[in-house]
Amino acid sequence: MAQTIQGADVAAALKRASQVLVDQEDFLTKLDQAIGDGDMGITMGRIGEALLVYADENDVDDIGQYLAKAGMAANRAGPSTMGTLFSTMLMRAGKAARGKTELTIQDLAEMFVAADEGVAERGKANLGDKTIRDALTPAQEAFSAAVTEGTSPAEAWDRAVAAAMTGRDNVTPQRSRMGRAGWVGERTEGQVDPGCEMLVLVMESVGGG
Repeated sequence: MAQTIQGADVAAALKRASQVLVDQEDFLTKLDQAIGDGDMGITMGRIGEALLVYADENDVDDIGQYLAKAGMAANRAGPSTMGTLFSTMLMRAGKAARGKTELTIQDLAEMFVAADEGVAERGKANLGDKTIRDALTPAQEAFSAAVTEGTSPAEAWDRAVAAAMTGRDNVTPQRSRMGRAGWVGERTEGQVDPGCEMLVLVMESVGGG
């Protein structure tokens, strides 16, 4: 990850993340079948396909606008609970980057905070409810802490990915408390939360360029 992120870097990262959603559709479906209604993989696969088309058809001038419009495209493609949260992350990050043609590590930290706050507001889940927040919030906090310490963007992102993994693993033994998974009860104990896993996969792909 370079010191300054250009528009082309953002587009490439979006493509990598979108391709992962397409490639991991079956895997995410299996995870969701274990604790929910099993449609999350399909939804995220559709979003991935839509965002690949979006990335091919749109140039990046204003990075914030580019990401916000990507969020709207994602919402149209997969208007489900997880689709809405994923779209919210993109739109809130885009709003935080409005008017920018390149991003500093401080910009990335602000976008991360905005995405996390958006998911908290839209999803209404608390930490420990075993949702995507349990991976996203620790990742955001780790990234922000690394930026404050003056680390490189690559190191900060690596710490964020590691924190997301730890957050995912910490809630895996627990019982899901939200949505369809919350109805299933004890059957969700010991099962990986698909939202947390999806976030880890996306974050790994974003940092892989």
